[in-house]
Amino acid sequence: MFLRVTAVFVLLAALLYGALCLSLYLGQRQLVYHPEATWLVKQRPDFALTRDGVVLHGWVMNPGQRRALLYFGGNAERVEDARTDLASWFPDRTIYLLPYRGYGASEGVPTESALVADAVALFDRVAPQHASVAVIGRSLGSGVAVQLGAQRPVERLVLVTPFDSLVRVAASYYPWVPVNALMRERFESWRHAAAIHAPVLLIRAGQDEIIPAERTAALAATFPQAPAQQVVPDAGHNTIQDYADYRVSMTRFLTP
Repeated sequence: MFLRVTAVFVLLAALLYGALCLSLYLGQRQLVYHPEATWLVKQRPDFALTRDGVVLHGWVMNPGQRRALLYFGGNAERVEDARTDLASWFPDRTIYLLPYRGYGASEGVPTESALVADAVALFDRVAPQHASVAVIGRSLGSGVAVQLGAQRPVERLVLVTPFDSLVRVAASYYPWVPVNALMRERFESWRHAAAIHAPVLLIRAGQDEIIPAERTAALAATFPQAPAQQVVPDAGHNTIQDYADYRVSMTRFLTP
């Protein structure tokens, strides 16, 4: 009897564990991407990019400048909220903000492959109009920015609260789940960093509650040339933009 009861409990535990893994596998995009907060668009878009029949709608600030800056935001970030700050911090650059697929007024469904391909298409669209194109990627956007930098000759690359691999970040939250086998949205920046030869700045939040410091350190070790690094001591993952060190480090790095 004891063995039979034990077997039933083991079977139930295995079924529950399997159901949990299946739920995480099927729902992972809902865990990675959070566009809901961006759907209320307050500023009318003035720029559009079409790729594979999907139209992305964004904004251009400081048009007509010799150099350009592309900004890729976090997984729940309203990039339109960065319009005023970026335009004032970088008056000598034309700045392009293009919400991801499914974010803001952009059409489509976000996936890693689509976001990276859209970023490359954006670079190819604006590069002929400018002498150089620098890139900022924040959080999830750092994964997009690294892959773009590995494929195109970016002038400079700023990575804010970045990580080496979304798989490894997820593993720190779910150590009892085989995330390496389950995850499709992987954003493994460490695989692409070696192909980047532009100057790189990593900015880390000293009180980051989402990206462990070791994940940023692991990414830094994969670049062919050691990147410049800045720690904003009191900043959290979602508040780093509120600190002067964030602005100062970026403007110094991106201003010749």
